[in-house]
Amino acid sequence: MTLDLRDLRLVETVAQHGSLTRAAPALFLTQSALSRQLSDLERRMGTQLFSRQRKRMVLSPAGERLCEHARTILKDVQLAEEDVRQGGRVRAALLRFSTECYTCYHWLPAVLSEYRKRHPDVETRIVADVTRRPIPALARGQIDVAIVARDVKSPRFTVTELFSDELVAVVAPDHPWASRKFVEASDFTTEHLFMYHISLADSTLYQQVLLPAGVVPQQYSVVELTEAKVELVKAGLGVAVLARWAVAPHVKAGTLKAVPLTSRGLHRRWSAVTIRSKPPVEHVDAFVNVLRRQTLAPTAPLRLINGAAAK
Repeated sequence: MTLDLRDLRLVETVAQHGSLTRAAPALFLTQSALSRQLSDLERRMGTQLFSRQRKRMVLSPAGERLCEHARTILKDVQLAEEDVRQGGRVRAALLRFSTECYTCYHWLPAVLSEYRKRHPDVETRIVADVTRRPIPALARGQIDVAIVARDVKSPRFTVTELFSDELVAVVAPDHPWASRKFVEASDFTTEHLFMYHISLADSTLYQQVLLPAGVVPQQYSVVELTEAKVELVKAGLGVAVLARWAVAPHVKAGTLKAVPLTSRGLHRRWSAVTIRSKPPVEHVDAFVNVLRRQTLAPTAPLRLINGAAAK
């Protein structure tokens, strides 16, 4: 094989740090040695993996593909090492799940904590790699539970309603929208919109607000991290659309404003989807029950912020 783990760590680390100078100490190399190793890797791969843009090392299209593979492989290797270190300890069952919204990972820890208290013999695993497509992953047997905000109608699946939440336009306090009661689709024609890297077919904003009105934002940029979106919006560089509960601390602190989308608001209904089976898989059903209890509990931030729960 042309590649080894050292090559994958090199690409992932340089991409993470954005420069050879910052990446070198993380790889226990000098900058010159790292530069030589990168040049050798690009020669062996027969393509450029990075380009220099304003003193930053930016992944090329080929580099992005290799980096994505690197992250997956390195994660798998880490899991293998942890498994061996733990002596190959076998638990009674494995529960794998994913959610199609990155911000959901803010409230999942409370669910996992409660589930592990009740079922310490079950290993839980978040499969983040299928975040964008959890239902196909569920159908392929890659996960056991998909947490989604879409209608799923198939006799193959069991759908359990969980809760409702609201998507809002997020802007800086001095933005013209900040004093508005709500914004319409047409308001986006003059705005720079920060979006996740998802297809427009999977975007609630596009499908329910912009597309029906025939509206395209003046500009949009892909920003994967919710925290990065928040900081860009705070700086007045554009607007974003996020779950109200995800930005509640910033709104409370006065560093952001949350504005409803249209006069009716834009709401989503979340469900837990599992493969229909007889008899039911006990540890999977138990997780769904804990998930529903936790997200509908009187103290759950989802209920307090949104006020609308699944019935």
